[in-house]
Amino acid sequence: MTASTGDREVAEMNALDKFSLKDKNVLVTGGAQGIGLNYAMAAAGAGASVALADLNGEKARASAAWLREEYKVETLGIEADVTDPGQVEHMCAVMAGQMGRIDVAFCNAGISINVPAEEMTYEQWRKVIDINLTGVFLTATAAGRYMIRQGGGSIINTASMSGHIVNIPQPQVAYNASKAGVIMLTRSLAVEWADKNVRVNSISPGYIMTDLIKGHELIPRWKELSPLERMGRPEELQGAALYLASDASTFTTGTDIVVDGAYTCV
Repeated sequence: MTASTGDREVAEMNALDKFSLKDKNVLVTGGAQGIGLNYAMAAAGAGASVALADLNGEKARASAAWLREEYKVETLGIEADVTDPGQVEHMCAVMAGQMGRIDVAFCNAGISINVPAEEMTYEQWRKVIDINLTGVFLTATAAGRYMIRQGGGSIINTASMSGHIVNIPQPQVAYNASKAGVIMLTRSLAVEWADKNVRVNSISPGYIMTDLIKGHELIPRWKELSPLERMGRPEELQGAALYLASDASTFTTGTDIVVDGAYTCV
């Protein structure tokens, strides 16, 4: 027996409805630009209210105002240093106080310092680890406490294909270690919070052409090493972000989605 055309249309509509974020409140760290802003755009486009947190508070507020105008949703710009536990707690308190809940948290803020390991200073190592790994831990646990009290939520951490492979030719030992740590942190939190209805997943982008790396001298080499022979576009991460943030992924937790144009396959 096959489904009628009407049945198929209803099934398709219901499946698409699961991707809606209407009545959801979404937090994005490192949200003023680049990958974080694209996550925020995906959430706003799906109907969510969005809080953008960034070390650059002025830019966070400007990006929030643009989102509000473009998508006609409630937005908030917050200045926050994700390496400071007090500021992270304040960030979540401000969002929860103004919006009422924290339903989704994209723990996205990150940096890279490309220095040969034998030349890397302790301060450089600590800076990368503090932002990329400790910052994710602080944000995830602060937002997670709200979600546990609320009865559930979704946390999405930005990892990297560099958490799976050592990509070349740039030296980035601290970055690779931090992103591998994010993947294991994600899995650990997913297991710990499975019975609390808080899902924790990560996205591992490959080389993405954000404004921060346009014109980088290694772009031709990165393209050469990629099976698709090109860089990814920030908007090409939005599908994975929307899936993990929405009710389309209610049985998905502890998962890392690699979006790298098959770079890690070769």
